[in-house]
Amino acid sequence: MPANVNLDNGPRLGESAPMSHWPLTREDISRPAYRSLAQGIASAIDAGSLRPGDRLPPHRDLAWRLGLSVQTVSRAYEELIRADLISGEVGRGSFVKSGPRETIEVPWFRAEAGRSPVDLSMMTPVRLPRIAEAWRDSMQRISGRLPDSVIHSFRPRQTMSLYGGMAAGWLARCGMVVPAQRILITNGCTPAQMVALMSVAQPGDEIATESSTCHTLKPALRHLYLRMRGIAGDGRGMRPDALADAARASGGKLRAVFLLPSGAGPFARVIDRGRREELAAVAVEQGLVIIESDVLGPVAPRRPPPVSSFAPERSLYFTGLSKCLSPGLRLGFLAMPEYLAERVLNRHLSLSWMATPLIAEIAADWMETGVADELLAAQRAELASRNRIAQRLLGGRSIGFPHGLHRWLPLPPGTDEHGLIRAALARDVALAPGSGFAVTDYAPALRVCLGGANGRELEHALNVISALLPDSNRFEPVVEPGEV
Repeated sequence: MPANVNLDNGPRLGESAPMSHWPLTREDISRPAYRSLAQGIASAIDAGSLRPGDRLPPHRDLAWRLGLSVQTVSRAYEELIRADLISGEVGRGSFVKSGPRETIEVPWFRAEAGRSPVDLSMMTPVRLPRIAEAWRDSMQRISGRLPDSVIHSFRPRQTMSLYGGMAAGWLARCGMVVPAQRILITNGCTPAQMVALMSVAQPGDEIATESSTCHTLKPALRHLYLRMRGIAGDGRGMRPDALADAARASGGKLRAVFLLPSGAGPFARVIDRGRREELAAVAVEQGLVIIESDVLGPVAPRRPPPVSSFAPERSLYFTGLSKCLSPGLRLGFLAMPEYLAERVLNRHLSLSWMATPLIAEIAADWMETGVADELLAAQRAELASRNRIAQRLLGGRSIGFPHGLHRWLPLPPGTDEHGLIRAALARDVALAPGSGFAVTDYAPALRVCLGGANGRELEHALNVISALLPDSNRFEPVVEPGEV
């Protein structure tokens, strides 16, 4: 349950709330104090500053710290208990509830009313002025020749037949040569990922992934009652021997391996060709399905072929257009092997029915007119410039590749990751914590995204981060990975 539930007939929890940090200070409390305190705690829970199972301070301790009466704190706690956000246990104290909350904990900054920091927490393409022009021009072009199928079609296979050739051409740019009839067109990569998971595993099965992975994978597996198994890696990515050991030890429960080998994973790593071939070989040997997420598509101009290209008969590979062209162009392409095709199509019917034909028509127009190539080239040029700036200002410890949308910034052991993020936010810079992507044990880190801010804002924000970094981050340079 999110924190915007009603308390009596008063304002909602989280509405006009103080900053969503923890612990609260006296300056955060307004009148009426009990409601302000309840709102502040609820906002901290909603933002993840207070997590399920965390113990709240005893009434008397919190009252002393905030200059309130014990009765005021007790009333605030009672409001939170009624809102089902905390539980009170006699003799033990008050705890943040672990259920039945359905809020997905996201690693990026969720903007509060009236607060607009330089947001380096969400991975988006650069906001090029040409993108808005491309949308306007395309809609004008297609308005005079809009096919009836865009307006009237309820037939998913018709969408696939109309736009399958366009999808196959885009996949070929990514190194996947797939016939159009084996490509499912979806409303972006997230539904493609969910359909892939639904098609390869049953409740109780396990999915392997790296020690840190895509933030949407964990909730997707939880909704499908699947388990996630983190696999050890090294500087080249997931270790094939560790994947093989995990498959053998699972007793047949490990059904698939989820990979982000082309720079979109938290570590901003482009895995080399040799490691890709080794991972594909282990998947075939152990009977695992490869689920490969390539959400950046062809942003990196020179990179090895997808892992899936080395074992296409055992792979579900998906990519999309929103990370490399425009966030609003939510169209995904899922390549599927012949033996899974009907299952994939049926899962997609139950989940989304069909992709939105109008978005597919705009994407096709961009590709036919060369707009897609123009925007892709502009993204590459701007990202190359931004990565050079980030590498210079963040020092040798930041990890990334020349055309990446983000950089990974490891922190010294013992660093207060969330404390550093709060310090940056106090200076109007929003970052994503490395812990938001962790599957197994992790070292403190920051994900620093480069696309959402303009050039001047980005340079200012990177200087703020640099000034906040522990001194040890300025040494021990990391070798910059290439794209070949």
